[in-house]
Amino acid sequence: MEFDTIAAISTPSGEGAIAIVRLSGPEAISIADRLFRAPSGKNLADQATHTIHYGHLENPWTEEVVEEVMVSFMKGPKTFTREDVIEINCHGGIVSVNRVLQLVLRAGARLAEPGEFTKRAFLNGRIDLSQAEAVMDLIRAKTDRAMDVALGQMEGRLSKLIGTLRQALLESIAQMEVNIDYPEYDDVEEMTRPMMLEKAKWVQAEIDKLLQTSSQGKILREGLSTVIVGRPNVGKSSLLNSLVQENKAIVTEIAGTTRDIIEEYVNVRGVPLRLVDTAGIRETEDIVERIGVERSRKVLKEADLILYVLNYAEELTEEDALLFEAVKGMNYIVVVNKTDLPRKIDMEQLQRLAGDKLMVTTSLIEEEGIDQLEQAIADLFFEGEIEAGDMTYVSNARHISLLHQAHQTISDAIAAAEMDVPVDMIQIDVTRTWEILGEIIGDTADDGLLNQLFSQFCLGK
Repeated sequence: MEFDTIAAISTPSGEGAIAIVRLSGPEAISIADRLFRAPSGKNLADQATHTIHYGHLENPWTEEVVEEVMVSFMKGPKTFTREDVIEINCHGGIVSVNRVLQLVLRAGARLAEPGEFTKRAFLNGRIDLSQAEAVMDLIRAKTDRAMDVALGQMEGRLSKLIGTLRQALLESIAQMEVNIDYPEYDDVEEMTRPMMLEKAKWVQAEIDKLLQTSSQGKILREGLSTVIVGRPNVGKSSLLNSLVQENKAIVTEIAGTTRDIIEEYVNVRGVPLRLVDTAGIRETEDIVERIGVERSRKVLKEADLILYVLNYAEELTEEDALLFEAVKGMNYIVVVNKTDLPRKIDMEQLQRLAGDKLMVTTSLIEEEGIDQLEQAIADLFFEGEIEAGDMTYVSNARHISLLHQAHQTISDAIAAAEMDVPVDMIQIDVTRTWEILGEIIGDTADDGLLNQLFSQFCLGK
C-alpha cells in the first residue's frame, strides 16, 4: 500500500525534559535531511539505519537555527509502521516542540490523524487488529496486571489462539465444500457429522475458556466502577482518602460536606477501581445538597461495586434500611466504620439487612480495617488472586461481544449436526463463526470499523 508522509507530536503536551516529533512515510528521510544539520555535514540518508544523530534543525527558507536536536533514523520495513521513520528529539517545552512540528509540516509532511501510526502498522501487516487495540490498552493500563494483559495481547497471544480456531474451522469448511461439489471423488475423505462435531465442540470449548475470564479481563482494562454510599458523616470521604492514600475529599464533622461526586482511580490488589465518593443520601431542604444526592442516586445505578458505609457509633435508621433496598441485587460490601467509638449499632439487625453480603469493620481514623476491605474486594471479583502469568484474559468489550456471537453460531452448528441437518446447511453456521472470529483480528473488518477504532487513539500514536 502507498501512503503519504505523516507527522505528529508523540509525547504528552506540557513541559518536560524531552519531546518527540515522529515522521513516517516515503518522504520522512528526505524531509528530515532538508531540515537537519549534523556537525559532520552528512545526510541522514547516508547513515546506518537505526542510529541516532546530534545536530540542529534549520529553517531552509531563512537559514535560521530552530532547535538543538537528536534525530533517530530508522529505515523500513524494520520499524513500527514498516515505513521509513524519523523521530526528532527536542527540548520538551510547548513552544519548542510546536516550532519543530510546524517546520516539519511546512517541509512536506501531513499532520497525522489520531492513531494513524498504529493504523499504518496494521494496514502494512506488522500487527493485527487485536494487537493494535492492545497498544491503547497498554497506554491506559492503571495497574501492573492490566499492563500484563495488554502486553500479552500486543505480543499476539490472543491472535495466535484465534488464528488456530479459524484454521480448524477453515479446514472443516474446505472439506465440506469438496464433498458437496465433488461427491463422485472416492479418494477424498468425507467430512462426516462426527468429525465435524468433534472440531466444532473443540472450538466451542476454547471460546468458553476465553469467555470465562472476560468479566475479569474487562475489569482489568476499564476499571471497576466503585461507588461509596451511605448517610452523611459516616466516613465516606475518609474511606476515599484512605484508599487513595491522599486527602482528595474534605473531611469534617459537619454532615453534608460532600455535595458533589468525587472520582479517583486507585489500585487495590492489582484491581483498578474507579472510585466515586458521593454526597450523603438523605432527604434535605438544601437545594445544592439535594442536587448532589440526586447525582449520587444516578451513579449508584451504574456501579459495578458499592461500598455501603455505616456508622458503628450510631443506631440504624429508616434511611439506612431504604439504602439497603436501593442496593438490593447489586454487588456491595458493607463497611461499618468508626469502631474506635462506643458501639450503638445493632449488629444482629445489620446482619439481617445485609444477608450474605461481605461485611468489614474499620476505624479509618486509626487506619484499621483497610487491608481487610481491599482483600474483600479482590475476593469478590477475582476469588483472591489473578494468575499473573495467564495472558488469556479477554479484556476488550468488542472482542467479548464477538466471542459471544461466535459461541452462538458454533452452538447452532453443533445443534444442527446433532439433529442430522444436511452438511451444507451446517456449513453456513461454521462459516459465519469463522467470519466473526476474523473480525477480532481484523481479517474481515470493514473500513468503518477501522476508522472508528483508530479515531479513539491519541495523536502521535
